[in-house]
Amino acid sequence: MSTSVRATYHHGDLHAALVDVAIQAISEQGDADLSLRDIARRAGVSAGAPYRHFADKDALLAAVATRGYEELRRRLLVATGSASDSVYVDLAVGYVTFALDHPGLFRLMFTHPCSRNAPETAAAAAAAAAVFAEQVGERMGAVALVTGGWALAHGLATLLIDGKLHDDGCPEAVVRTAVTAILNGPSE
Repeated sequence: MSTSVRATYHHGDLHAALVDVAIQAISEQGDADLSLRDIARRAGVSAGAPYRHFADKDALLAAVATRGYEELRRRLLVATGSASDSVYVDLAVGYVTFALDHPGLFRLMFTHPCSRNAPETAAAAAAAAAVFAEQVGERMGAVALVTGGWALAHGLATLLIDGKLHDDGCPEAVVRTAVTAILNGPSE
């Protein structure tokens, strides 16, 4: 495969290289057909090499999900830095944009058991959720709003990924409109 993966491997960072390759494979085919043998082939290493870093496929998927939660957290932090009047809307847009940019990774993060079974994945998921909780909680002061906001963003992301919402090529506008309508009630 790529010489950069081999170069990374020879520098001792096969773990990260395998996670990178797995993320790419998931974006192309989803995680159902993913195997450590396929990931090793894509990375240009022996079939046994991944087992030096991952006990099994679930351990690799947990590392992939961890990376996804770290990226989601980064996106949410960027969203909180916007100059918008509604951090709630901006967080939802950041969340949905991440999901649309990485639909296979997003599904893995929230549907595969690896997200519940690996401590490092659970910690990364909690750190991502904490950004939402801190920003919404600080500004709006209600735990129910944090849960509702997360559910709204997650639902919009899932509906858009599945093609259940028509977005006219601008999913951000759909998210902004929906979240604003929930926050402000129907416009007259």
